[in-house]
Amino acid sequence: MKRVRITAIRKVEHKDLMQLYENPIQHTCDISEGEVFISENGLKPQGFCESAWQSVKEFVTELANGGGNFYDGWMKNPYSALISCNDGFRPVSFLLEAID
Repeated sequence: MKRVRITAIRKVEHKDLMQLYENPIQHTCDISEGEVFISENGLKPQGFCESAWQSVKEFVTELANGGGNFYDGWMKNPYSALISCNDGFRPVSFLLEAID
């Protein structure tokens, strides 16, 4: 299996939506732009957000197993994908890349 590098490319905060719809919470997303995680054997990296993992895991598994070319040539690098987590208030976009 290939390892998969997961890089947080962008984190957006929709403050207007938070103010309108979100209950105040103590703990929000810990991911920072530029943060890198390595998935070994298609498994969730230590410290990676569980909610974000649910959004990216199928793509990570496919890349780890040598697959790619999602959606018939969507990405310039066929062994990569750009996936966002499903947090509507503060989504993070992750670049997934098969390595070695």
